[in-house]
Amino acid sequence: MLDVLFDFLVSGVASLGWWGMLVVLLVFTQLTIFSVTLYLHRSQAHRGVDFHPVLNHFFRFWTWLTTSMITREWVAIHRKHHAKVETEEDPHSPQTRGIGKVFWQGVELYREARADRPSIEQYGKGAPDDWIERHLYTPHANLGPTALLFINFALFGLPGVALWAIQMAWIPFWAAGVVNGLGHWWGYRNFESADTSTNLTPWGVWIGGEELHNNHHAFPSSARFSMRRWEFDIGWAAIKGLEKVGLAKVLRVAPSLDIRPNITAPDTETLRALLSHRFQAMTDYQRNVLKPALREEAAAAGARLRELLPRRMRKGLVDDGRWLKPDAREQLHAWVSQRPRIQALVEHRARLSALLEARSHDAAERLRQLQAWCQEAEASGIRALQEYSARLKGYALAH
Repeated sequence: MLDVLFDFLVSGVASLGWWGMLVVLLVFTQLTIFSVTLYLHRSQAHRGVDFHPVLNHFFRFWTWLTTSMITREWVAIHRKHHAKVETEEDPHSPQTRGIGKVFWQGVELYREARADRPSIEQYGKGAPDDWIERHLYTPHANLGPTALLFINFALFGLPGVALWAIQMAWIPFWAAGVVNGLGHWWGYRNFESADTSTNLTPWGVWIGGEELHNNHHAFPSSARFSMRRWEFDIGWAAIKGLEKVGLAKVLRVAPSLDIRPNITAPDTETLRALLSHRFQAMTDYQRNVLKPALREEAAAAGARLRELLPRRMRKGLVDDGRWLKPDAREQLHAWVSQRPRIQALVEHRARLSALLEARSHDAAERLRQLQAWCQEAEASGIRALQEYSARLKGYALAH
């Protein structure tokens, strides 16, 4: 009898062994990641993809069982993050709360955001509100992980308890800590978006594609996070696989950009493409206008670029030093004011950014401003700016 009890405690009824337990861990944690990135994030928060009702409910059940997160609350907190990004109202910005706070205490920040019920109601519209949501998933959110603990223990014995503990830490660490924290702190950027979002790696595999965070902030409603040929989004691969068997329907992906040759003046097609690709336009400006001008300034001064202007200062030119500390921002502004050519380029960039970010609904007036901007750029006498304007006029959405 004691031998039977000992065997149960060691391996449960499944008796999988350590390698089998490792496989179960990888499958369970990836199912949880997919439930978050495919269902909560891409489908519910941003409406980029729809899933078959059966699959939809499986994802909802699995998040309840393995995370205790409530769909409406997760959706609301994430939408608020995008709406208030990098401000004091952002639920988890490292810029306002510190990287240490977001990385190590992301769960506490999530709980604080859950307590803001007006925001949950404002940003959580459209989340599931059926009978099972009202009577089980929402009022008994903690019942899911509790049930999972007993299931794991029955199936795998004491190792199942360790498996449960890892599952409970998986989303808080990788999503709340790594993506929300490091995803706005460290990595590379494809797009000069109006925030500090970064891509942690070009191969978004380990946490469902969420590693491609800068791409997501540039095109939030896109169901596909990969934007470059050399990037891989495992979440998108899963969506395409599900689409082939009729379990998913892609609603939105980032539009492709086309460049028309020999366009003499910006037109409505230019404006429409620019509004969709405004971060690409800012990225092109940084890479093709400001960076060459900085290299020329360094060459004229007989110095290396990093000696002429430290890297963090160069990055600050993209957004007028918004993310720099006050003293560093003042140094940058003083440096720019001493160089008329750089100052002209920075001012042109700021005006173009303001034009694209404006919330005006008067398309005709916005187009007139864009045409005036291009005329001034071409009259500036700065070759890189002239070439940029010529390319900008050809922007169009690929069909």
